[in-house]
Amino acid sequence: MDTVPAERTWQLEPGSPSLPEVHSSLQIPKDASFARKLFAFAGPGFLVAVGYMDPGNWATDLAAGAKFNYSLLFVIMLSNLMAILLQSLSIKLGIATGRDLAQACRDHYSRPVSFVLWVMAEIAIAACDLAEVIGSAIGLQLLFGIPLIWGVCITAGDVLIILYLQQRGFRYIEALVITLIGIVSLCFGLEIVFSRPEFAAIAKGFLVPSTQLFRDREMLYIGIGILGATVMPHNLYLHSSLVQTRNFDRDAVGKREAIKFSQIDSALALTLALFVNAAILILAAAVFFRSGHTEVAEIGDAYKLLSPLLGVTGASTLFALALLASGQNSTLTGTLAGQIVMEGFLNIRLKPWLRRLITRLIAIIPAIIVTVMLGERGTAKLLILSQVILSMQLSFAVFPLVLFTSDKNKMGEFVNAQWTKSLAWTTAVVIAGLNLWLLVQIFRG
Repeated sequence: MDTVPAERTWQLEPGSPSLPEVHSSLQIPKDASFARKLFAFAGPGFLVAVGYMDPGNWATDLAAGAKFNYSLLFVIMLSNLMAILLQSLSIKLGIATGRDLAQACRDHYSRPVSFVLWVMAEIAIAACDLAEVIGSAIGLQLLFGIPLIWGVCITAGDVLIILYLQQRGFRYIEALVITLIGIVSLCFGLEIVFSRPEFAAIAKGFLVPSTQLFRDREMLYIGIGILGATVMPHNLYLHSSLVQTRNFDRDAVGKREAIKFSQIDSALALTLALFVNAAILILAAAVFFRSGHTEVAEIGDAYKLLSPLLGVTGASTLFALALLASGQNSTLTGTLAGQIVMEGFLNIRLKPWLRRLITRLIAIIPAIIVTVMLGERGTAKLLILSQVILSMQLSFAVFPLVLFTSDKNKMGEFVNAQWTKSLAWTTAVVIAGLNLWLLVQIFRG
């Protein structure tokens, strides 16, 4: 790849910060207690965690639990640990350099390479949005009987919600997202109580990897779908931008403190996402695998079967409510990610409403086309495929992120420690290797 000289360091250009309308808009109190500062920095991690519990996760986790019992819990945990590591690198990049990942790629790579990376990022966002929009539409259909295609169109209105809330302050967006996360968590907490899972089998699923993963092509396919649904490329762009919404001191001490509190925020949020992610698989294993319904992968089928199999009248309604909250939450953060990617790679400056409309259309049009073509059936295969596509795109974000944060010329004193470099490069290679293995399996038939 052609690059600018390696010794060049990044300097924030006047008038071109990431998410300019909310950049440094939230004041961090000085000389405050640990708890007050943590509260001030808390928020971006939860916006990012939304992507780790979106409807794409539901499709892969339902299929994994119903088909393979608790065996793939280890993949969920491993994916979550990878996510915590990569999101911490994204935080460091945004705070230490003042550039989000998209801007960093534009600064570092030649224009053709940056353009290719932008296209890959847009494909990832479109795949992610496909899952989120269809998931929200299914939730609306299950709860209110709204046809799927109209549900897809309704979810496109999240642009108006973001525009309205950003005018009032970015904290309002964070509050809405955290409230919806709370709804999802509460719903699944109750579902786990209703399903009475086998806790010894759950512990084994988390701690002991299944050797069947590399012998069973379908299990590998779903496993990589879980990876793609958990470690999402657009979240790496998103997080490196959101941490810059805080107005902290831009000296070494201020950046170090910002990185520390932001990483705590991220770890707490992603731990909650691990609970939700695992809860979906555990619910599917405890209800569907145990009852012999091993082919359940459609969200609609899961909704219909939950209440009868559990013997709890409101179980299906809780499931649909959590799905709607999850899907709408994800479309909100997906729209922000689209803006960050377009502005960062292309350096396009448009009015906020027009910018959001364009980025929303890029993501929503494929969802409408696919919904019209495939209709209501086959949504599970489509959702799982979208997550596999996400996983395929992941390396195009992960490798630049690890490269940048391991470069002392760019990061200065915040460069990755040697052990972090080793762990990050190992993670990047494992992700690329798993995707290559899947491609080989697909082409072999």
